[in-house]
Amino acid sequence: MTAVSDSTTPAPEPRRCAALAADLDAADLRSEPLRRLWGEEADDALARGMREPILRAIEGDDGILATLGRLFVLGMSQPVAAVAEALPRLGVDGLVALGLAAVDAETVRPTALLRPQSFVDADGVGEWWIASDLDEVALDGALPADHVLGVGGASRTLAETVVPIEVDRALDLGTGCGIQALLVARRARVVVATDISARALAFAELNARLNAVDNIEFRRGSMFEPVAGEAFDLIVSNPPFVITPRVDDVPAYEYRDGGLVGDALVEQFVRTAPAFLTTGGIVQLLGNWESRAGVAGLARLDAWVPGDLDLWVIEREQLSPLAYAELWIRDGGTTPRDAGFTPLLTAWLDDFDARRVTSIGFGYVLIRRPSTGSGAQPGGSGAQGLGGSGAQHDPIRRVERIGQPLSHVGAALAAGLAAHDRLAGGIPSRLLAAPDVTEARHLLPGNDDPSVIELRQGSGFARTENVDPALAAFVGACDGDLTVGQIAAALADLFEVPFTELWTELEPRIRSLVFDGFLVAGE
Repeated sequence: MTAVSDSTTPAPEPRRCAALAADLDAADLRSEPLRRLWGEEADDALARGMREPILRAIEGDDGILATLGRLFVLGMSQPVAAVAEALPRLGVDGLVALGLAAVDAETVRPTALLRPQSFVDADGVGEWWIASDLDEVALDGALPADHVLGVGGASRTLAETVVPIEVDRALDLGTGCGIQALLVARRARVVVATDISARALAFAELNARLNAVDNIEFRRGSMFEPVAGEAFDLIVSNPPFVITPRVDDVPAYEYRDGGLVGDALVEQFVRTAPAFLTTGGIVQLLGNWESRAGVAGLARLDAWVPGDLDLWVIEREQLSPLAYAELWIRDGGTTPRDAGFTPLLTAWLDDFDARRVTSIGFGYVLIRRPSTGSGAQPGGSGAQGLGGSGAQHDPIRRVERIGQPLSHVGAALAAGLAAHDRLAGGIPSRLLAAPDVTEARHLLPGNDDPSVIELRQGSGFARTENVDPALAAFVGACDGDLTVGQIAAALADLFEVPFTELWTELEPRIRSLVFDGFLVAGE
């Protein structure tokens, strides 16, 4: 079994956190100064697990930024005198008291990483200092079971998918180092951050105090136990969804393994979360789901969510059992060159075979408790207009695969929810073609009439929609000058078909284009 970390648990005492933040600010320990210090190529190499280019770039540099870069970014011991000079307010004793380092003779040995992390949201660009456990590069080996992960690819993915709405109360379930809680705290009055790991909560609280974020409550417990009886306008989670064999000698990492068989943790989360949503509240998570014995994973996921709730699932990739097993065995620091790789691979494949798993999907899940009834208020207690119109709600049921690159996913999801709610009251009287939409026409040689007409989105979900000449003409006329009815009537005359016949054909397709963001409501 993988060993438990012998690193100390952070002790986020407020005054020491403030002193450390002041020292980091004075040293300018931020992404851009560090990239200038050791170069963009070396900085990019670190993301691929190589620190040698950075070490070569700053060899012989005893400056404060270089010292802190080695200590906190690379996780390397530094001379006591150099660290004391770099952290004059906190001091070496204060750093040890925070649980971020230990002193060995004349050197300071880091027990955690502390790296600047940039972010971009609707309010602009910012940066935080994020502390987490030493990674594989710093440890030069496999991770301990209670490892607290820093900001990884999954964290960034979830951050990009969260709808940018103002809320009263939010929940970050399985907060880890606290990055999602920090992001959500920018748009929430109160955030509750939970985790089963005491070490993770200590890191998350330290990070909140380092960055002067004071509207986050930290609670320890499994799944929804710490918030029993409460409700939230927004729930976000990067849960420990990794599918791991439940057999001896297969390591279970707290940051990624929920302790259940197969995709049962995602199922449990999806079935339980709606009970903790306010009216109009939204839950968003990342997850894995298995396709078993001919039943697609997306179909299984769809069946877990009651039909009166909105459900929008985007599957981003599918992996075979072999590819999935290799991915997560390597993630734990074991490679095919290591003696333990083959036994782990065998355990993973046997586990998948036992459930007749043919593939594993990964993607984003959004569930919303819609507002219904004439007295309902859009957006619940703080979701500002995404909760429905108060008319009879026709739930969203969208379960899809999208393989192309995406951008601004959170904003695209929010726009889709808002468009769906607006459509409950009918198609808006005036529509505009979205500014990122272009049209492509494909013609056979010698033919003046296009064989294919495509509408293409330049952002969001980057969808491509095949349309016929009538629908293409409709979209082309949506410049705000004419109403939808006037455009449809003109097209009926142009194509010499009865208006009702044309409208019966166009109306559901126009609705689809509005929901997908090709068309937006005009003034």
